Amino acid sequence: MSKFLFRTFVLLGLLLSSLAHAGDRGTLEEAKAMSLRAADLLRQEDRTRRFPFSMTRLVHYDNTGLNVAHGANAALIGKQLIDLKDTDGKPLIRELVSVEDQGFVEYKSPNPITKKIEQKATYVVRVGEYLVGVGTYK
Repeated sequence: MSKFLFRTFVLLGLLLSSLAHAGDRGTLEEAKAMSLRAADLLRQEDRTRRFPFSMTRLVHYDNTGLNVAHGANAALIGKQLIDLKDTDGKPLIRELVSVEDQGFVEYKSPNPITKKIEQKATYVVRVGEYLVGVGTYK
């Protein structure tokens, strides 16, 4: 395992340990700010900082669609998800990994709190060959 990938697992472990699974909804601005902060953590290799990532979920993929971390579903970690589609057939992970710098990707997803299919937006930031994103239900 590469040194960068190992550091990524450690950093994201710190981030994910602070994720709260509250029923509240975050804002698009909060999702963007948290994604940018998570990307900065990866770049700086700062293993000591923790952020209050409430109301949103953090995800982390490599360029191939391999899931490196997932705040809402740990069972997805280590799985190749490049062909995953949302409920409307939108190629979700392909769109996430196609982000060249940073930006929002919108899709439909089951909300774990309401158990309904809802519109979701994830702000994705590229960090080298990896992408980190934080999403919120709209």
